[in-house]
Amino acid sequence: MVVLFLFVAGCVTAPAPIEEWTLARAAIEAAKSVEAARHSPGFWHQAEESYRRARILYEEREFEKAKMEFYKARVAAERAENSARLIRLRNGEVL
Repeated sequence: MVVLFLFVAGCVTAPAPIEEWTLARAAIEAAKSVEAARHSPGFWHQAEESYRRARILYEEREFEKAKMEFYKARVAAERAENSARLIRLRNGEVL
């Protein structure tokens, strides 16, 4: 019984960052909708890279590291979206 408990306790990992993944994906989609890759390539690149790293870490079951990368991807995508919206507004483009 003790051996089984130790085996099960040793296999416990952090929960999968499903919410962080969902929020990062939504932020990336929102940034795409305002053409952030064209108008704010720096933030867009950061978002893509963090999202790519997060997906790899998630597949490797490195959930804590993946959670942090999803967070970074979300923040960068939100910045890319906001920057692109501002640039498009200044240029007189209709959003």
